[in-house]
Amino acid sequence: MPTHPWTTTPITAELLRGALDLERTAHGVLPHRLPARARAQCADPQLAMVESQPAGVRLVFRTRATAVELDALPTKRVYVGAPPRPEGVYDLVVDGRLTEQASLSGGNTLTIDMTAGTAEHEPGPVGTLRFSGLPDRVKDVEIWLPYNETTEIVALRTDAPVEPVPDRGRKVWLHHGSSISHGTDAASPTTTWPVLAASRGGVDLINLGFGGSALLDPFTARAMRDTPADLISVKLGINLVNTDLMRLRAFTPAVHGFLDTIRDGHPTTPLLVVSPILCPIHEDTPGPSAPDLTSLSAGRLRFRAAGDPAERASGKLTLTVIRDELARIVRQRAAEDPNLHHLDGRELYGESDSAELPLPDELHPDAATHRRMGERFAERAFAADGVFRS
Repeated sequence: MPTHPWTTTPITAELLRGALDLERTAHGVLPHRLPARARAQCADPQLAMVESQPAGVRLVFRTRATAVELDALPTKRVYVGAPPRPEGVYDLVVDGRLTEQASLSGGNTLTIDMTAGTAEHEPGPVGTLRFSGLPDRVKDVEIWLPYNETTEIVALRTDAPVEPVPDRGRKVWLHHGSSISHGTDAASPTTTWPVLAASRGGVDLINLGFGGSALLDPFTARAMRDTPADLISVKLGINLVNTDLMRLRAFTPAVHGFLDTIRDGHPTTPLLVVSPILCPIHEDTPGPSAPDLTSLSAGRLRFRAAGDPAERASGKLTLTVIRDELARIVRQRAAEDPNLHHLDGRELYGESDSAELPLPDELHPDAATHRRMGERFAERAFAADGVFRS
């Protein structure tokens, strides 16, 4: 037990990093990664689920406390017929060093049947995390929330007072991408590839990676336009194939429009367009992606490409088509926008990586691949000659 009475600290925007909006709920505070105006413009339950999953969101405070308790209400996902999902992980970082990890029992359950296209929500109890034995000195504490569990923060208790951490003057990197940027199948919230890259680059991350939802939505572009940032990147492609959302005729002007909107708020900010990493099932075969029912019946979650390669002639998108077009668009725009840059995603994960570290479910990288991608992005973007160099 703590040697001093517990102090309960209200959860405010001053203590939360990486969220664009805070919603007051019946239980506490729900961080959102899209503002309310954007959320009101899309009724897609997939987007609603993933933008409320706090990828890159962390509580940050300064304290002398040796014990910290966090009450939270997570929403955990269960996929019918698939192996259980790993529990969400909370990472405790003290003065920049990962110190402890924990998971939270209890919480709500969202049961998803991919074959039927249904989802059922079952309410559950609030849980409590406790971190103890922290050093008895003034220190900066970060609690990184699970990237894969919607998390309502109910209460923060410490055995010494808490105050916000002053601005450290670090650059803010605003990134948008798919489930791979979101963090799917990384080991923990501080080991997703964007967080690893941000750590190496010495920048503060705002992660707008939305699983299944990097779809060139205008409201996402407007959210990026209106968010203060020193560095911006957009990783585009895989979800447009996954969902079979548009054809090449629509894709090209949609990319231009997305970049135009970002530039309305950030006219000279370094802006990096990243094309898809290698994904063998969709390199030359259009979407949509579909669960592999044979694997699912055997208790494994894997995906397959359900499109027909012949449909490329009618404008259906593949990753090869998207990479070529993104490179062309950036070349065209860079003639008038010297701060616009391009990175081929296969520089982060390509043919040789696929042979060594194949995508376990055919779509998402594993923990080792997240680490490799984070290191490579940092080498290319934050190095002395990188596009995000200081």
